[in-house]
Amino acid sequence: MTRAQDEVATEYGELAESAQHPDDFSWVTYRLRKEARWHDGKPVTPEDVIFSLESLKKLSPMYASYYRHVTKVEKSGERDVKFTFDAPGNRELPTIVGELTVLPKHWWEGTDAQGRKRDISATTLEPPLGSGPYKIKEFVPGRSIKLERVKDYWGANVPSQIGTNNFDELRFEFFRDNVVALEAFKADQADWIAENSAKQWATAYDFPAVAEKRVVKEEFPINDSGRMQAFAINNRRDQFKDARVRRAFNYAFDFEEMNKQLFFGQYKRIDSYFYGTELASSGLPQGEELQLLESLRDKVPPEVFTTAYQNPVGGNSDAVRANLREAAKLLKEAGLEIRDHKLVDSSGKPLTVEILVQYPPDERIALFYKPSLERMGVTASVRMVDDAQYQNRLRSFDFDMIIYSQGESLSPGNEQREFWGSQTADIPGSSNLIGIKNPAIDALIEKVIFAKDRSALVAATHALDRVLLWNFYVVPQFSYPFSRYARWDRFSHAEPLPKYGRSGLPTLWWYDADKAARIGKRS
Repeated sequence: MTRAQDEVATEYGELAESAQHPDDFSWVTYRLRKEARWHDGKPVTPEDVIFSLESLKKLSPMYASYYRHVTKVEKSGERDVKFTFDAPGNRELPTIVGELTVLPKHWWEGTDAQGRKRDISATTLEPPLGSGPYKIKEFVPGRSIKLERVKDYWGANVPSQIGTNNFDELRFEFFRDNVVALEAFKADQADWIAENSAKQWATAYDFPAVAEKRVVKEEFPINDSGRMQAFAINNRRDQFKDARVRRAFNYAFDFEEMNKQLFFGQYKRIDSYFYGTELASSGLPQGEELQLLESLRDKVPPEVFTTAYQNPVGGNSDAVRANLREAAKLLKEAGLEIRDHKLVDSSGKPLTVEILVQYPPDERIALFYKPSLERMGVTASVRMVDDAQYQNRLRSFDFDMIIYSQGESLSPGNEQREFWGSQTADIPGSSNLIGIKNPAIDALIEKVIFAKDRSALVAATHALDRVLLWNFYVVPQFSYPFSRYARWDRFSHAEPLPKYGRSGLPTLWWYDADKAARIGKRS
């Protein structure tokens, strides 16, 4: 199935031509299109679907959690595959099994050009076999990849695909440095660039092609997801077991000054795990949300019922001092004290934190935060490592703090167990990087998953959001409600773009010869 870009939680058939399920959602059967083909000409089969689900559940902690309720998958007809679930009532399961990435069983169980048996559990530089509108033409590891359109793509006339995939060739260039990437774009060595730096967006796009309107700067609204970006605290570490310590770290973060100095005032402080959507909690709980929380009153922080969540506000010396005083009070209540300018516990052990980062822009943010932690007496350091080491340390939960970003669907469900559920906290490679083990959160996740209608889903998500916030698992950072892109003005798209499609690049765009003639060919 493929998601609609103009509806909140609707999917349409791509490999599947039809689906059926009972009223209690205890199973779903998909029928594959008879014309669906891999790029080697062989048909996509139920055996491919079964192989894909079993492989992903075996090799990926995320998929093992996401599809844990699928107890059986079987071929139930020539082109039919049936998924059976462990219990009725989980309305999302028929949809999310439809999102399964389908892999070619015959290819992965075969041999490569050198006669070596392929291993789906290992990385490879052999271009994999696919079934979509594009296939890999060539690549340079770590530098670029070129895709070519499949001329006889079987799905070109599938309704969800009509009007999309209009380019004969797509090339993606990778840069370790944003400044270098921008220089390549300015030299017309690339057609599009996504800009994640507020500073560069504000100051680095003043070259002649922009003034001449040959290069277009455009921001596209982010309507398709909520988001939490934060300094995430590893709750597995002894020094962070106490919520008062975690809360003190929020008081130390002067977002307003960072926003002014680093980001030209472009950002807003995040105050929800579902920021930017109707799923974000606000004010005090009421109605159905309050009823849910009342059933868990003895398991959630009392502030959930009495105080609307707000982040501390800085931006001037008086506010910063007041926030640091509040932080010091919380740390003292948690049994910590200052000795020789260091914050230590009752045994004299210093409270230390290493902020692990992957990219230079993240290092810049962490280095801004570091002096504030040190003013509280925390022994703080920032360490940037390469991609491989960073991923390995995350998989093994070997970090104190990281800069963390988690997107959220407009229709949250089973993935919430993977993000915050107790059962994933100790599984290496899971998405529960924070290490949350909280029975109230587990209970609220189940309410989200088994919500019977949109109203119940929103209420349960509000309650979940509120309990996550009041446990101070993260120090919320900031967000911007748009995706920033610059492009050489050679392309067009239908109006309007779908509400939940952001830029729609490159799927919904096409090369516009008239525009290209006006601004000149690529140099």
